[in-house]
Amino acid sequence: MNYELRNMNWDNKRDKLIVLSLFFALFSFFSFSQVTTKVDTTKIRIGEQINYKIEVEADSSSLVVFPEGQTFMPLESVEALEVDTTKKDSKLKLSKIYKLTQFDSGSYTIPRQKVLIDDKSFYTDSLKVDVNTIAVDTTKQKLYDIKPLIDVEKSSSNWWQWLLGVLLAVAIVAFLLWWFIWRKKPLTEEEEIALLPPYDRAKLALKKLDESQYLIRSEVKEYYSELTLVVRKYLDEKVYDKSLESTTDQLITRLQLLKEGNQFPFSKETIHNIETILKRADLVKFAKSAPDYALIEMDRATIEKEVDNVKACLPEPTEEEKLLDQQYKEAQERKKKRKKVILTVAISLFLIIATYVGFGLKYGFGYVNDTIVGHESKELLEGEWVESAYGFPPVYIETPKVLMRVQDSLPDELKDKFERTIFAFGSEQQNISIGIITTKTKDAQYQQEEGNIEENVSQSIEQILGEWESKNVQNIVTKGEQYITPNAVEGVKTFGTGDFPIKGTDKTLKGEYAIFSFATKETIIHVTLIWAQEDDYAQEIIDRIIDSMELKSDEQASAEQEE
Repeated sequence: MNYELRNMNWDNKRDKLIVLSLFFALFSFFSFSQVTTKVDTTKIRIGEQINYKIEVEADSSSLVVFPEGQTFMPLESVEALEVDTTKKDSKLKLSKIYKLTQFDSGSYTIPRQKVLIDDKSFYTDSLKVDVNTIAVDTTKQKLYDIKPLIDVEKSSSNWWQWLLGVLLAVAIVAFLLWWFIWRKKPLTEEEEIALLPPYDRAKLALKKLDESQYLIRSEVKEYYSELTLVVRKYLDEKVYDKSLESTTDQLITRLQLLKEGNQFPFSKETIHNIETILKRADLVKFAKSAPDYALIEMDRATIEKEVDNVKACLPEPTEEEKLLDQQYKEAQERKKKRKKVILTVAISLFLIIATYVGFGLKYGFGYVNDTIVGHESKELLEGEWVESAYGFPPVYIETPKVLMRVQDSLPDELKDKFERTIFAFGSEQQNISIGIITTKTKDAQYQQEEGNIEENVSQSIEQILGEWESKNVQNIVTKGEQYITPNAVEGVKTFGTGDFPIKGTDKTLKGEYAIFSFATKETIIHVTLIWAQEDDYAQEIIDRIIDSMELKSDEQASAEQEE
């Protein structure tokens, strides 16, 4: 009886152990089978694609995070399809397909991929893929030399609009100066009369006096004033140059002296007639005398006759006098021309200074001076910028000029383990320097563990600073902080100041620098920016570059292109 009881107890224990073993085995199986992978092939030719599928079975309330970005290196992720969801009993089955490729022949191992289900991490198995070359039958397929580089026409800028505006403004100013200063304006009536000889002007003045309304309006005083002015002006220009300002007695005395000195052969009648009319005019103007109209008409005829007599007495000008008169006219023309030149220069200088001051008050005098004289950083800032992607994974960045690939100086013993690409740009005056360095591991044993990534980034930054010191960069001040790109990619920002040597001289440039570092298991990316500390335009350029900097995966870029 006791024996049977012991056997029964043993059987019960054995059954429990079997049940527990089966339970744990099934639990382990279901836990492992939550994440599975499938591929359509493990052998491809260069450039062909593999459909790498990850399937996850989880509760409907679970949060599942699939791998993102270039986590399949050394194979490249060309496209990641949307997650496909199906319901199976009380669980959900999620699957996602990645299209992978490689453009170099060889055997590659797709590393394990991490899938997050809630707070737990699950890993897929690594997978070996063979990439074969494509055989080319050279007897049927002709081979050609590599085509040379083609110069691409630079896209047109709006410089011609600024040039057209400047030329238009200069043309308007030149037209106004010509119209108001240099143009030969039609002469006014007064100017035409002034160009006439003194005798013709006197005769014309007498004719205009006849056409006046003085006598009709009984304005005798005004009439005699104009009448005597005719003869005084003529005498002033041809006989005695103070005739206009002399009194009647002074003028008559001067005429007598000129007659007695045989300078002018005036007749006594001529001098007497001029004296009589001038004294009568004085009585009319100052004593309010009122001669009758017959006397007035006689005085008018007498003045005209005596003007003719004076003209007849005048000697003909000598050749020397004619030459002096011509020289005088030429001197007057030169004087007028010089006056026009001075006026044109003064107005032009005023417009230039006013324009300079106006733009200086609005935009700042330093900006205006740099625009006139030229400033390299300003030209870069206001020029046509280029937005492009550099390296792989690609760094999307906007720069004033295209970054050129630089030959890598990586030692030969490291080229089998690492692949490094460098793109850089440096301004002629060394006010701005831009560089993108991408270092990728070729050997799996050198891939970075998650815990060592930060340490490796720090070492690579110290290596960059060490290279600067070896190139005689002095007084390097270093600070560091976390940095997140505009598209939410985390990295490290190392920044500070230093004295950077100017190429070809013994001088140094006080500058600032910033190194933006991003890392994955296979890749470390450094974006280095160096600029002159006291160059405001360079600071604006750097700010714009930093604001444009993004790191994107291939599928993100493809999605943007489709949109």
